[in-house]
Order: sequence, then C-alpha cells, then structure tokens
Amino acid sequence: MDIEVAEEREDGALVLLPVGRLDSANARAFEAIVMERVGAGEQRLVVDFSRLNFISSSGMRVLLLAAKQLQAKQGTLVLCSMQDHIQEVFQISGFDQIIPIRGSREAALAES
Repeated sequence: MDIEVAEEREDGALVLLPVGRLDSANARAFEAIVMERVGAGEQRLVVDFSRLNFISSSGMRVLLLAAKQLQAKQGTLVLCSMQDHIQEVFQISGFDQIIPIRGSREAALAES
C-alpha cells in the first residue's frame, strides 16, 4: 500500500508531508521515498506531520533510519506540527531525544 507524501521546498530544505496513516502497511513505501531523497543528496529534511493522524513503530523506524543517514552526512532531520497524541508517542518512546521535534514548520526550518 502506498502513502501519499506531498513534497515542498522551503528555505533550501525539503519538506515532506505524509498524509493519513504511516504504519506497517505503507512504511516501506515511505522509507523508499525518504531514502531516495537522502541518497540523492538532500541535506536538510523536514517532515511536517500536520496531515498525519497516526504513526506506528514501523513509521518511526523509517524516521530513525533517515536521521542516522543524514547525521552521517552532516545533514539534519527535524519533525514538526505533530498532533498531541503523536507527539506523546515520540516522547514516551524517547524518540524526541534523538530527533528534534518543533511545534511549527517555521521553527523546524530555522533548526534544519
């Protein structure tokens, strides 16, 4: 199953906007998109969660892989605009200590 992911470029960063659910059914498709962009040389990646209403551990794993790949290339991954219930999952799991999470896209772009 595919996932809809809008792409925008802002302030020199690539902004990805996954839509709906990011779970085991479509995490591989999302991983392919993210890793293709990183492999193509993207250094600044922002994932805007404003259109995402659910993420599973499979989706979170993709973000961890992307963060590690970017870090190895001196790049950055910043997440933003999460709904409260999704942000709580990132906090409980400790992912917020690994990947920066900002309240707005503007704050994420300033950090990326």
